[in-house]
Amino acid sequence: MSSTPSNSGVPPRFVVVGIGADGWRGLGDAARDELRGAHVIYGARRQLALLDDAGHELTGTREVWRSPMSSHLAEVLENATGRVHILASGDPMFHGVGASIVARVGPDQVRVVPTVSSASLACARLGWDLATTRIVSAVTADPEVVLTEVTGGGRLLVLSRNEMTPASVAGLLSQNGFGDSSMTVLEQLGGPDERIRSSTAESWAPSPVDPLNIVAVDCVGPRRSRMPGRDDDTYDHDGQITKSTIRAITVAALEPAGAQLLWDIGSGSGSVAIEWLRADDRGRAVAFEQNADRAERLTANARRHGVGHRLTLRGAAPEALSDAPPPDAVFIGGGLDEKVLTSAWNALRPSGRIVVNAVTVENQEILVRWHAERGGTLRRLSVETVAPLGTMSTWRPALPIVQWAATRDDTADKAGSTT
Repeated sequence: MSSTPSNSGVPPRFVVVGIGADGWRGLGDAARDELRGAHVIYGARRQLALLDDAGHELTGTREVWRSPMSSHLAEVLENATGRVHILASGDPMFHGVGASIVARVGPDQVRVVPTVSSASLACARLGWDLATTRIVSAVTADPEVVLTEVTGGGRLLVLSRNEMTPASVAGLLSQNGFGDSSMTVLEQLGGPDERIRSSTAESWAPSPVDPLNIVAVDCVGPRRSRMPGRDDDTYDHDGQITKSTIRAITVAALEPAGAQLLWDIGSGSGSVAIEWLRADDRGRAVAFEQNADRAERLTANARRHGVGHRLTLRGAAPEALSDAPPPDAVFIGGGLDEKVLTSAWNALRPSGRIVVNAVTVENQEILVRWHAERGGTLRRLSVETVAPLGTMSTWRPALPIVQWAATRDDTADKAGSTT
């Protein structure tokens, strides 16, 4: 299905046509008609070469994207004077350039003519149910993104950036307990040079791979959940970490949902920001950490958990807060004082969530006062864990945490504040 012109009857200025590895012969009538009438067609060199079989049917000029493509695309979208045709891979609205164009100029300005996506073709070849197969893109993210989805018994498709992606995925799977997983690399799907190869991740032998490929993983390994509360030992830290049980409560209180931005102030190991990002793959986070060693560990932890591409690192609060993008949610786990809390609250978007954890009596007094002034929920959390005591066992309590959680509502008084 293609998008329709605007209600004004004026044809859209930009037409995005999806093309597969089968090239011109695999296009439907609507796509061919659009390209026959094009004055200029933009695309990657590989994509434009797929039109060679059209012969004299195409009279428009073909323009190869300059590098970086994002800058050239922005220039075309801003300066286009006539109707512009853009060639894309597969379904342009599935991890493709079509979505970027629509976001930039609006849906009324774009007509999209898709073809079958690589994910659909891969599942068709493998006999997998596309609806229950998880899909991640390593095109713009690091290959570690696969680690957000791998779990025993799960099935996963990885959209590859290039010919190096399969070997990177195989290495990551082997290093994280999933070496026995079945890994299938599907190259040039739908085209005359289609090739499909399978092995376990651990036994994957480096060999030439076509840059146009997708990796399918049938996971064999430990069960891994996206829910918050991962074991503390899955993070590299120096003791400055929100412990597993408190972290699960904290992330739940932050209510991650959709394309939201989290500020993690005094981030330490980054565990709260990381589990916020794992909870919803549309979210982003900014971590504020003044200690250089912790910042380095934080960055490594984010990569290891597959969310490094969605986390930005900044310096100490409150100085580094001033020019950061406004957050939808804020967590303060370290460096709490009145100035930091006030700055964070003032930056928070309307209806945004704030969660603050305090250990010391002095910081707990700050939260008691803010709760009295702004409402929300104030609770004291205490966790005890069984530990050895001589030849027997006893309960060892962790330091109690006072947690304040609130939703910013500028129109409500304290009595009407939500929790």
